[in-house]
Amino acid sequence: MLDLPLTFLQRPAAPHYPRPWLLVLMHGVGSNEQDLFGLAPHLPEHFHVVSLRAPFRMGPGSHAWFDFSIEPNGERSINEAQEAQSRALVAQTVQAASDQLGIPPERVVVGGFSQGGIMALSLLLTQPALLHAAMVWHSRLLPQVVPLTAPADALRGKQLWLSHGTHDNVIPLAHAQAIVHHMAPLPVAVTYREFPGAHEIRPAELSATVSWLQALSTTPPAF
Repeated sequence: MLDLPLTFLQRPAAPHYPRPWLLVLMHGVGSNEQDLFGLAPHLPEHFHVVSLRAPFRMGPGSHAWFDFSIEPNGERSINEAQEAQSRALVAQTVQAASDQLGIPPERVVVGGFSQGGIMALSLLLTQPALLHAAMVWHSRLLPQVVPLTAPADALRGKQLWLSHGTHDNVIPLAHAQAIVHHMAPLPVAVTYREFPGAHEIRPAELSATVSWLQALSTTPPAF
């Protein structure tokens, strides 16, 4: 039984895999651990899937990783104390799951949608020793996290899946393109895809992500 700092749902890896991987998923604002856990039947069976609930309650079944507000000019301001607390909790949770399952960081992937994707990207940039790859759907990079980025050598060999909807009306496509631009000088292998659609994961995007996961987990990492 896993004992983690955050509430979660899990789907164990199929028992016949001697070297399972760990995939930690984080939902968007206003949702809960049930959301991305619904993708579990579509995910490779050699992954132990853990879907987390964000720590800040907004209402019944509604949670967030941090509060935010949108200014009249479109700029977003966040509750920085909540974001830092959530980032620390996510790091502790990933570490605990990795330790308790006996799955080393080189077989750990952390992913998320929207605000959950923010958390996944932030963890990759600030605590790369905890994971091999991040999977970021329809998200953005927090300026507050950029100064906390780990040294380039610590990021070497890491992988990033980044995808976005061309008509996303919640987090505009420009935010995904800005992540690509930000990652360009870093030694992280970035796979970037755009898909027709809004702020949602459609079947084609899920299928492409799963293909990336399969390739990631069946190819020896290059260091």
